[in-house]
Amino acid sequence: MNVLVTGGAGFIGSNFVYHMLNKYPDYKVICVDVLTYAGNLSTLEDALKNPNFKFYKTDICDREAIYKIFEDEKPDVVVNFAAESHVDRSIENPEVFLKTNILGTQVMMDACRKYGNIRYHQVSTDEVYGDLPLDRPDLFFTETTPLHTSSPYSSSKAGADLLVMAYYRTYGLPVTISRCSNNYGPYHFPEKLIPLMIANALNDKPLPVYGEGLNVRDWLYVEDHCKAIDLIIHNGKIGEVYNVGGHNEMKNIDIVKLICAKLGKPESLITYVADRKGHDMRYAIDPTKIHNELGWLPETKFADGIDKTIEWYLNNKTWWETIISGEYMNYYEKMYGNR
Repeated sequence: MNVLVTGGAGFIGSNFVYHMLNKYPDYKVICVDVLTYAGNLSTLEDALKNPNFKFYKTDICDREAIYKIFEDEKPDVVVNFAAESHVDRSIENPEVFLKTNILGTQVMMDACRKYGNIRYHQVSTDEVYGDLPLDRPDLFFTETTPLHTSSPYSSSKAGADLLVMAYYRTYGLPVTISRCSNNYGPYHFPEKLIPLMIANALNDKPLPVYGEGLNVRDWLYVEDHCKAIDLIIHNGKIGEVYNVGGHNEMKNIDIVKLICAKLGKPESLITYVADRKGHDMRYAIDPTKIHNELGWLPETKFADGIDKTIEWYLNNKTWWETIISGEYMNYYEKMYGNR
């Protein structure tokens, strides 16, 4: 089988590339990534040594280039991770999110239609559902929860989801969608909460926490997410949405304090900064459907996953220290410097 993975140099996409190469030695994995600030070719260093792996530095919005890749590689299934995904960046510049996340999705599905009605999977997010109140721990997102977005990022992902379902109903394109909770693990770009706190704590830098840090997220270890997508593309029902959640709800501030404790750093490093605009309070996914239909359950408890994640960052300092420079540092100062 030929599997085309977009956004494969990013965090979740790269982990999925390695999952597929390791699990299916007879599969060919074709990676398409434009290598924006969050796409790092060094992440794929080991994959590039694999004869079953092929990389294209290409923008998914470039229709001509994408069509050429489909002609040359003849994919059997497309998994679309390619997306602008950082909420703060979407608030600063919504336009690029709409272009990549919606129009890029359209180009990929048009290619699937043009070259044989190819199986298409859209990797989405629980953020399309909006948020849940902190005082209702009994409430969870299900696949039938109405879309209720809070940021330009989540709106662009919701728009893409609607377009995917429209292509299924209008053109009969064989599609599925997965909506995941917050991922963590190896190769996570250092602007996101967990790797940012690990990197800053190791360097004895301030740990910027929005508001009071009471926002709750459902954390999913990235390898568990990759296994879920693997199941969906092989056994999922066409035209369906699957929620993928970790059953690991944690307050942001508790995660930051846990990282401090694990690294032997003082909580005095924690710095509370002005809250993000439209900051969702709580995300929580009910993954009953994917469990009942495909037998998937998250395997990694947060206590184990955070230990593995911290260990990875300790053992791969060169990877993230190289990133924390230049354009990223300029952005970091802009977002947190005056708060």
